[in-house]
Amino acid sequence: MQDYLIIKLQGAMQAWGGHTYEDYRPSLIFPTRSGIVGLLGACLGIEREDIHSLKTLNESFYQKLTVRADKRKIDRRQTSQVGDRQRSEEKFVSMQKITDFHTVQHARKVDGKPRPEAIVSRREYLCDAEFTLALAFLEHAGYDLERVKQAIQKPVYTPFLGRRSCPIQRPLYEAVVNAENAQDALSKIEPYHGTLYSEIELDDGTPMMTRDHPLFATKVRQFNNRKIYILGSGESHVPE
Repeated sequence: MQDYLIIKLQGAMQAWGGHTYEDYRPSLIFPTRSGIVGLLGACLGIEREDIHSLKTLNESFYQKLTVRADKRKIDRRQTSQVGDRQRSEEKFVSMQKITDFHTVQHARKVDGKPRPEAIVSRREYLCDAEFTLALAFLEHAGYDLERVKQAIQKPVYTPFLGRRSCPIQRPLYEAVVNAENAQDALSKIEPYHGTLYSEIELDDGTPMMTRDHPLFATKVRQFNNRKIYILGSGESHVPE
């Protein structure tokens, strides 16, 4: 059994950057490891230039991150009249991607030099997306569960969902759950089911490589490949 820190990511828009070529800023459909490290770093008050502390934070839950994509409720209950009876139904909406356009000056060319002319930058955002995270921490981690828990409850810097234009709509902290594994821990948290993206191998999970593991060799942002396992949504039983 292990303790898992459960974090909720909810907001009108989110953006979790994938590989970019300056004028095109895509978003993955789930939070990236680098984005989660940055989010927790902001809560802890770690400066972006403090690569040693960011590296320590990243290593504190190395290969211990599981993300669940949840369906977003628009109304908890909607009551409709059916004959002489009333019926209550839960309403959900699916995640959508949108693209915004920005004019960018001094964008970098392939050789790293700034462009003299302005370019139009396309940026993707997720709308109506909600995620539940389960984090376990290594023994003797530089940042342990209790310290991170306190930070997300009283953050030093304002946390946001991938970009500054994407504020959170509810507190990050949800619970601490003691469970056999991350999948079991997430099954105890509403809405109890959803698509899993886990660094831990899942039974029947499909492996996938994603380039979002931050490297901290220099102050220049660099990333390495990370293997995750994807397990599709299942309508598991909701506890009584």
